[in-house]
Amino acid sequence: MTTSSRSHIPNVLTIAGSDPAGGAGIQADLKTFSALGAYGTSVITALTAQNTQGVRGVHPVPADFIAAQLEALLDDVRIDAVKIGMVASLDVAEVIRDALQRQRPRWVVLDPVMVAKSGDILVNDAGIQAVRDVLVPLADVITPNLPEAAVLLDRPRASDADAMEAMVPGLLALGAPNVLLKGGHLQGERCPDLLASAAGSSWLEAERIPTDNLHGTGCSLSSAIAACLAHDDALVSAVQRAKVWLSQALHESERLDVGKGRGPVHHFHAWW
Repeated sequence: MTTSSRSHIPNVLTIAGSDPAGGAGIQADLKTFSALGAYGTSVITALTAQNTQGVRGVHPVPADFIAAQLEALLDDVRIDAVKIGMVASLDVAEVIRDALQRQRPRWVVLDPVMVAKSGDILVNDAGIQAVRDVLVPLADVITPNLPEAAVLLDRPRASDADAMEAMVPGLLALGAPNVLLKGGHLQGERCPDLLASAAGSSWLEAERIPTDNLHGTGCSLSSAIAACLAHDDALVSAVQRAKVWLSQALHESERLDVGKGRGPVHHFHAWW
């Protein structure tokens, strides 16, 4: 990151739900921003009752109060980049879109969280439509994994690299100029991600880390990309830097002892 070229520490906003276990959602995003040298701010869209073993309940924040949070923050704080996490309703999606169109940051990163690690769909058809029709066109880059891409396009999940490439035109047609299609659900010793735009695509691979501590990896990667973009990194270098950071966070996650299920990554592996 080119921090020396800037006169200020960037401010990054996460718009997402809360995870009491601290491995995903708002908590993971704020940890990621801090780990990568950005000041984190947040707007909470939902409270959840969850742990490393699963989600027990969700309490959505009313759309008008999400609007009030956004208005208060954007009236006061310069925001250099935004990461948007799970949004499950049309009214909330429209509130987010309207606020960010009035005071648009330079970068908007959308992690279209719609499918749990178990494969369960987390949002209903209206929520899927809200993400696809309202938030995807708002974003500068979207970061779907293979199940989420399948939901966005209403087609079967890609099972190999060729099928991933075949998904790219449809994903770009949804309106975001850049897509990072994550291939972690494929088999093999490598995790192939495909970064694509209208100008072309490139494969960005990383070693598959042998760990079950995968809770919040999607949240953390998209937040890391937003933090790097806020530091004026170009998109390709931001994604590459974010992937290197996440790989190390996964590798060091075995040092943590959090919960009985899928544990979190170690966001602060560089310090402790």
